[in-house]
Amino acid sequence: MKKILISIGIFFSINLSAQEAYKFTTITDLEALPVISQGNTGTCWSFSGTSFLESEIIRLTGKRIDLSEMYQVRNTYPLKAENYIMRQGKAQFSEGGLAHDVLNSVEKHGLMPQEAFSGLFQNEKSHNHAELVAILEAMLKTYVDNPGKKLSAKWKPAIEGVLDAYLGKNNLNFTYGGKQYTPQSFLEMTGIQPSDYINITSFTHAPFYSQFILNIPDNWSNGSFYNVPLDEMMTTINNALEKGFTVELDCDVSERTFSSKDGVAIIPENSENNIKALQGIYPEKTITQQYRQEEFENYNTTDDHLMHITGMLRDQNGTKYYKVKNSWGTDESRNAHGGYVYFSETYMRLKAISITVHKDALPKNISKKLNI
Repeated sequence: MKKILISIGIFFSINLSAQEAYKFTTITDLEALPVISQGNTGTCWSFSGTSFLESEIIRLTGKRIDLSEMYQVRNTYPLKAENYIMRQGKAQFSEGGLAHDVLNSVEKHGLMPQEAFSGLFQNEKSHNHAELVAILEAMLKTYVDNPGKKLSAKWKPAIEGVLDAYLGKNNLNFTYGGKQYTPQSFLEMTGIQPSDYINITSFTHAPFYSQFILNIPDNWSNGSFYNVPLDEMMTTINNALEKGFTVELDCDVSERTFSSKDGVAIIPENSENNIKALQGIYPEKTITQQYRQEEFENYNTTDDHLMHITGMLRDQNGTKYYKVKNSWGTDESRNAHGGYVYFSETYMRLKAISITVHKDALPKNISKKLNI
């Protein structure tokens, strides 16, 4: 009888400690175009930034326009190459970038629909930039390492030629919806004003309520960010979503507790629960401004990936999550929630490097502090 009672006690102990599977309820769900894959490229910055602008066009005009991601990539590579060449190889040249690289490109080169510039050639169904990047890197290294130390005047047309061959030539006139456009006139039609968008971050190594150049590897173009306290960055995200504005996100996805396959991103209080917490609810850490800063400065939080926040949810315990659109496709074996990942508020507080929003999405008190 004693053995039976012990067995029953063990059963109830195991049952009580078992995790509870996630059950989500939607709070806010803003419009976005379907999830697509960036393929074998490091151009998440363009895929997420373009998705963000597509949602902005819906908000501004009601039009659902599939924009070209590769048009911005095509026009950004020459600038990356010039940065590397002019700094004599003492700069990063990679596929990576940030949200402001999309906006800078849009301001200078306009917008194009996907049907006018896909970056793919006949019989190509997905993007693969492995060969393109290898060739560009080899070319740039050759120019910089020239023993004569005299830069070839041919480097710019040579880079353009490679980009033409792999991504296509810039098409400055095209037809869309039965009308003729240039990239600039197409931009005007969408209602997008690149100067209306601002970058916000939260770190203590720069003064709050000021702008500074965020020192992360992919900020090759030296973009400026407004710096606010962590609670105010989170308030800005919430305010934007509540008012119908989606949010562009730069974040760290290197954590084992980020899982596209499981569709969640969390920071368990006890690291022993990291794997189990991907399938069910466990208590999470409390993220302070100081802890966020420490994790950034010790390289535990790094600039890995850009994504697009389109909504908010709650689990059955009332914990807030953010609906974040990824660019890794919709294959159900690798992507839950149709290619979206649900970030807990805790994960967002710790792992959001920065956000990009329309200036009108700022709460009024924060806008006033930033003089916007």
